[in-house]
Amino acid sequence: MLVRLVTGCSWEDAERLTGHKVSDTTMRSRRDEWITAGVFDALMREALHAYDKVIGLDLSDVSVDGSLHKSPCGGEGTGKNPTDRDKLGWKWSILTDLNGIPFGWAIDGANRNDSVMLVPTLDDAGDRGLLSDVETLWLDRGYDSDVTRERLAERNIDDAVIAKKRKRGSSEAKKSLPMGLRWPVERTNSWLSNYGQLRRNTDRKSNHRLAQLTLAIVFLLTAKLIDWRNRWSPAPSPIR
Repeated sequence: MLVRLVTGCSWEDAERLTGHKVSDTTMRSRRDEWITAGVFDALMREALHAYDKVIGLDLSDVSVDGSLHKSPCGGEGTGKNPTDRDKLGWKWSILTDLNGIPFGWAIDGANRNDSVMLVPTLDDAGDRGLLSDVETLWLDRGYDSDVTRERLAERNIDDAVIAKKRKRGSSEAKKSLPMGLRWPVERTNSWLSNYGQLRRNTDRKSNHRLAQLTLAIVFLLTAKLIDWRNRWSPAPSPIR
């Protein structure tokens, strides 16, 4: 599963790359069993809890954004990508803390607007009991609407900074309007896009894509914990 997630290869190629120690059919079956048993969700909860306990989530400034990617095989949860000549694709929407750590996410088709995905993304963080701790939420101009403000108010998010939409034909359209504190979520989207199977997904079911995204986030959190451990570990003695 890890080989396929990282490289973006097929199940058959993953079997060959792992020395035929397990068949591609068994890997598929095991993945489905783990999804049904909630293994991926349990791993994510453990990793997120460990990060929050050891390092601590910084929810003083939180940002949210979507990220579009290819899904050439189609299937449920896909749609025409408006930025890729209407080719089939999928999208994730994530909510990150000040340091780019994801703590809420949702997936849908590439044709789904970011503002529509805002609610399930926020609710995912709310289910973990973290939404109430958000102090300031930063959003780009794609969320600039009264509907978005109503949805934020319903979730008791009073301090939200939304970039203003450009007005066509006005002098503002020629200016670069400030986007606010956007870099943490943009950087995280870039991190996740490094996984081949997320960047070009070949699954045909939404729960399979969600499991892969969840597993990638687990690896991200684990890497941050390892970096933190190494930060405080004594440097090895030089070899004489």
